[in-house]
Amino acid sequence: MSWNVTTGLEADQLEALVVRVHTMLVEDPDPPVVPGPMWALGLYKSVVLVLFLLRQNPVQQAAAELFHISQATVSRRWTTLLPVVETALAEHVPDPADASHGRIVLVDGTLVTTWDWASEGTTMFSGKHRDTGFNLQVAATLSGDLLAVSAPVPGSRHDMYAWCQSHFPKAFADRESMGDLGYVGSGMLTARRKPPGQERPVKDKVFNQSIGKLRAAVERAIAHLKDWKVLATRYRGPLTRFPLVAKTVTALAFYKNGW
Repeated sequence: MSWNVTTGLEADQLEALVVRVHTMLVEDPDPPVVPGPMWALGLYKSVVLVLFLLRQNPVQQAAAELFHISQATVSRRWTTLLPVVETALAEHVPDPADASHGRIVLVDGTLVTTWDWASEGTTMFSGKHRDTGFNLQVAATLSGDLLAVSAPVPGSRHDMYAWCQSHFPKAFADRESMGDLGYVGSGMLTARRKPPGQERPVKDKVFNQSIGKLRAAVERAIAHLKDWKVLATRYRGPLTRFPLVAKTVTALAFYKNGW
């Protein structure tokens, strides 16, 4: 059976990942689990399950029914194997300074929506998007190839704050970079603001259109990143676990693209 739609990976990529996870568990002197036959699914399908939860973002009860296991088993596999998968793929995430060498860097922010946890107050609420979530900064090339994804910050923080808090300023310090008006003052090339109380000059309109066309590539990169639906269709898990989820999806995106 092909798991491409379920996991987002080609068959050979999935098999190589399972082998790597198995090796990590066997070599770990104190493994979180033992990859033995007592598992309800076995290691291969357990890894598939974790990737399925990231790729399609179903509720765990639905995943349990599809995999013919209990919801509690789904939860245990998710909790146990997600960090193992992230570690197994970490080597495929390139250093952004190396990956961007000789390239123009496009930067944009995106909101990954979450549940509106009452305990968080308005911390997660984005006034721009009128929804709750995390702000992720994404860097890409002019051809739309992913370069880097930042650590998440609360959705109430604007792009300039998220940019400054990320590793991007240092990684791309010597690169020509472009962003939208949210990055004015960052040193990046941005569109030009409309003069207060005046019409926008024609030359500024032409300039802004040119910037917009070039920046479309980073929007494509974000769209491909959100092929893993856990970033596109409301993250429902504990907020403290989301940074690990974002790191794992980032690693999967690079791994799928052959890094």
